[in-house]
Amino acid sequence: MEFEELVHKRRAFRALDSFDISEEFIKEIANLAARSPSCMNKQSWRFVFVKDKQQLEKLHTVLSGGNYWAKDASMLIAVFSKPDLDCVIGEREYYLFDSGMATLQLMLAFVNKGLVAHAMAGFNEKVAKEVLNIPEEMRLITLIAVGKQSSDLAGKLGEKHVELEKIVSTRLDFNEFAYIDSM
Repeated sequence: MEFEELVHKRRAFRALDSFDISEEFIKEIANLAARSPSCMNKQSWRFVFVKDKQQLEKLHTVLSGGNYWAKDASMLIAVFSKPDLDCVIGEREYYLFDSGMATLQLMLAFVNKGLVAHAMAGFNEKVAKEVLNIPEEMRLITLIAVGKQSSDLAGKLGEKHVELEKIVSTRLDFNEFAYIDSM
């Protein structure tokens, strides 16, 4: 898939069908994410790939109500890090930036395989860290739902999300977010 096509195919779909996930597949995707750039090659990102049904059910309890759809995902991925795993230059802590780049690379790797990878902010960080045994000092940055895109919108989603699923979100015009030479 060409890069431009890959970028345009990445969407935050919510209607998901499950698929079988092997450890080899997880390692393949994780190794693609690991090629992401990072400050001084510190590679501060950490991932927990959750595919076990019982563990998924525990993790479902941490999702906000609006993320009910993620319970149909085949896998949830926790992305976490902490400042001292990465560069800290003055007041700039790079761990969130570097983890974000690795997260996008991970998500695009799933899209390249014909799957959906939808990052979420709506979850209880404290309880999720307890479920996944993530140390308290780590920051749980996001959870990512992974599945196949489903065509059964009405069977999987509430009315509001059915409508959102059909809309291709707009992006800011170039002049609203980018500048050349100076702001």
